[in-house]
Amino acid sequence: MSVGELLTMYKDGDLVLRPEFQRFFRWSPEQKSRLVESLLLGIPIPSIFVSQRHDGKWEVIDGLQRLSTLFELAGELRNPDGEKRPPLVLTKTKYLTDLKDLQWESEDKSKQFPEEAKRRIKRSRIDVNIVLSTSDLSAKYELFQRLNTGGSLATDQEVRNAILVMINREFFSWITDLAGRDYFRKCIPLTDRALEEQFDLELVTRFVVLSSLDMDALRDMDELGAFLTDKIVEMAEDASFDKDRITLAFQRTFDTLSRIFGEHSFKKFDETKQQATGAMLISIFEVLAIGIGTFAGDPAYVIPYEKIRELHRRLAKEIRFTSAAGSGIRASTRIPNTVGLGREFFAP
Repeated sequence: MSVGELLTMYKDGDLVLRPEFQRFFRWSPEQKSRLVESLLLGIPIPSIFVSQRHDGKWEVIDGLQRLSTLFELAGELRNPDGEKRPPLVLTKTKYLTDLKDLQWESEDKSKQFPEEAKRRIKRSRIDVNIVLSTSDLSAKYELFQRLNTGGSLATDQEVRNAILVMINREFFSWITDLAGRDYFRKCIPLTDRALEEQFDLELVTRFVVLSSLDMDALRDMDELGAFLTDKIVEMAEDASFDKDRITLAFQRTFDTLSRIFGEHSFKKFDETKQQATGAMLISIFEVLAIGIGTFAGDPAYVIPYEKIRELHRRLAKEIRFTSAAGSGIRASTRIPNTVGLGREFFAP
């Protein structure tokens, strides 16, 4: 199909870019400008994949960044609230250097996209692959995961988020709500890059999955990313999954840790300095957060404040912890040990 046809479909509401997916749209102005340059040079761009809904509309499964760039260039891309985003202003490119500072429309005619270039863009053709509405939902998210892993969406969690939106938007909203709670934020001093890549949602996903499963399930884990995706999808599809219990466990766990340790909750305790220092360690998160969270969903469970302080101080010298959390050890090997240690220590 031509870019012009796809743009018309988008404007008419027949081609849907899921608003939730746009939070994962992170191309830089330079990347966007290179895509426009490629089209003008006649360089083919990769196919896009769409899912055909029962109402006949197409929902983009793969190709969000490419299509969003082109719609933004034309000044038609809308934010999740329905408002149009500011039109794309191109940056300098390698071959077509005159593209710098150009816009599709501009009051300054010297900065307006030439009409010939507009026509070339609108006539450019992109292969569109359609997953028909007869395909079951599991096939759709399996395809989405395969297309995007290592591709346009940079992290496992971004792919996971998009899958959750596809199968249960309310469940995804619940995950994002937990990630935004103050007591959780106080415990995880993440960098801007980590937040941009949705690592806060990754941690919530780990909490939900790992605190819900028994040890046999954790020992059966192979590759962590696929394991988390499979399990969180199962939970999202399970109408009987007890979100209230997990919400209570999450609240009690991170409220407690934020009160005791704050941003040092998952840092290693240094005996010499008599304080926790360094970077946040996911292995300590697994011991403390998952260990406590396994039981905290029971309102009768009494949070053991002194035991939490005790274990946090001694973890650096705990042989079972240090042997499991060393460098080069796979997550699938580490997690049964770190989570197991926390559960044994905090069991009522």
